[in-house]
Formats: sequence, C-alpha cells, structure tokens
Amino acid sequence: MSKHSSQFCQIAVNMGFVTEKQLNKAYVEQIEDYFSNKSIRFIGKILLENRLMTNKEMYSVLKELVKEHD
Repeated sequence: MSKHSSQFCQIAVNMGFVTEKQLNKAYVEQIEDYFSNKSIRFIGKILLENRLMTNKEMYSVLKELVKEHD
C-alpha cells in the first residue's frame, strides 16, 4: 500500500466515513483483483463502487489529504 493510500484510509476512518472492517473488505477486493489479473482499483474507487463512501465524502478526504501536504 502506498503512503498516500494509507493516509487516505486513515483520514476516511478519522472522519467517520468508513470503518476498519469496511476498509479490510476493500483491501480483500483489491487483492482479489490482483490475483485475477484484473486492473487494480484504488481503495477509494472500491469504496465508492460498494457505496461505502459518497462522492462528497471522497472529496472531503482528498481535500484533507492535500491540506496535509501543503
């Protein structure tokens, strides 16, 4: 997992948008993609596709992630 992916996940949990359990399920999907030779999806995309996060929540997390790097 990349540094930014890890930070994205931590922010999403801290903001109360997802739980650790939901993240773990998303990671399992990501690993399954890898072993099925599918293109690997970002965790955020998986969370959106599974309706665990909304576009607005995703934007809030990304905005916070950018703030941390300024």
